[in-house]
Amino acid sequence: MSNAATIQKTDVVLIGAGIMSATLGALLRQVQPDWSITMFERLEAAAPESSDPWNNAGTGHSALCELNYTPQNADGSVDVSKAIDINERFQVSRQFWSYAAENGVLATTNFINPIPHVSFTHGADGVDYLRKRYEALSRHPLFEGMQFIDSADEFSKRLPLMAKGRDFSDPVALNWTDYGTDIDFGALTKELLAYLGRTGADIGFGHEVRNLSKQSDGSWLVKVRNLRSGKDRVLSSKFVFVGAGGYALPLLQKSGIKEMSGIGGFPVSGLFLRCNNPALISQHEAKVYGKAAVGAPPMSVPHLDTRVINGDRGLLFGPYAGWTPKFLKDGKLTDLFGSVKPNNLFSMLGVGVTELGLVKYLVSELLKSPAGRVHAMEEFIPRAEGHDWELIMAGQRVQVIRRKGAGGVLEFGTAVITAEDGSIAGLLGASPGASTGVSAMLDVLQKCFPREYASWEPKLKEMVPSLGLKLSENQALFREVWDWSNKALHLDDANTPKHAGVDSHA
Repeated sequence: MSNAATIQKTDVVLIGAGIMSATLGALLRQVQPDWSITMFERLEAAAPESSDPWNNAGTGHSALCELNYTPQNADGSVDVSKAIDINERFQVSRQFWSYAAENGVLATTNFINPIPHVSFTHGADGVDYLRKRYEALSRHPLFEGMQFIDSADEFSKRLPLMAKGRDFSDPVALNWTDYGTDIDFGALTKELLAYLGRTGADIGFGHEVRNLSKQSDGSWLVKVRNLRSGKDRVLSSKFVFVGAGGYALPLLQKSGIKEMSGIGGFPVSGLFLRCNNPALISQHEAKVYGKAAVGAPPMSVPHLDTRVINGDRGLLFGPYAGWTPKFLKDGKLTDLFGSVKPNNLFSMLGVGVTELGLVKYLVSELLKSPAGRVHAMEEFIPRAEGHDWELIMAGQRVQVIRRKGAGGVLEFGTAVITAEDGSIAGLLGASPGASTGVSAMLDVLQKCFPREYASWEPKLKEMVPSLGLKLSENQALFREVWDWSNKALHLDDANTPKHAGVDSHA
């Protein structure tokens, strides 16, 4: 295998056939159509792990309803800065998908559907928090049209499944946004991969990347095994992107880049209850997010979530935390232990001390019985019955652990790791993930291809008109690109924000 004649040359290697690799590949094909692109996926299908719609814990993170992005400060005020940033990034994704739909990259827009996004709290403190959240967000252009609702009658009209059997002596409140969307990232990934295939990319399913090593000329030697035939391939690539979900961590460790020093990962599983009763599914059409339990990690925010998959409506409730040392659903029980290295040992041990609350939460979740899971759902569906729901396992999330002082800190979010010379990059972490994927991949282009980026900018601005600008500071541009994306993505009038907040206190 060391013989140079056996080494295949390619400009770009993408590892993992999920939404991140597919997005980066599509962007590169648009700005640099003469580059050769090679993609490898160890499983036999596109989007088999975190991008699959049943594995993806959140399908449309735009911060319209996710309360973990709007924490309450000690003085009672609500910090909305993270929500605004995430929504800005989601708008970048919408713009690229709109361009892709109009220019033959995507053959269909069935992956995106209008669904209201709703925040839900109860109790006097919860109502007060949602009122403050509404007051802080609704004045921003990106959140125009959000409604504050604390009327039991209005609650019952909009969320009948959640209203049945509810004791409204416990006050309720909603932040309601009509123009949210549900996104099937599995379907979107397959569309982008089909485009890459049509335009000459070499996509190998059933191929596992075994090793990455830097060559003296700055390129990467990528060793790959065909899992069907057992044969090995070796490629030389100028650039490598590791978008392999939880398995990105060990692959980036194998690369030996200094940026991975001190970084570890902690896997957390997600479990959902999926409704199998069509009558119940028909009574709910919204993504309703509540507040996470005290001590629970941000990604555990409970939600009753309408999904649209292959044109069919579905309904999920969760997540319930689980745990396994695997870094992928289809991973190995040795994944976590194999990721412990001398340079991240103290980071990993430090987190074990500082995150005792998380450990306690995970233990309590693992001990939860089927009846206990249904009982937890009663906060959303008071008359929930176990026979209407089945337990499914979502994708694995590997949360990033970074060195901090003598120990480490656990990060919740999406992290892009880029080598100093820009020759390799990878994605670690979880939420908001896929929803802000276009923005993350544009960051990769800017960091990894500084010499080419200036010449790419005109094309990139054609795909993303707001590139380099903040839509929250350019209201006219926001309305222009919003109207364009609604038309391009075939979203109906329900997905058009009313340009005034609406209170409902009747």
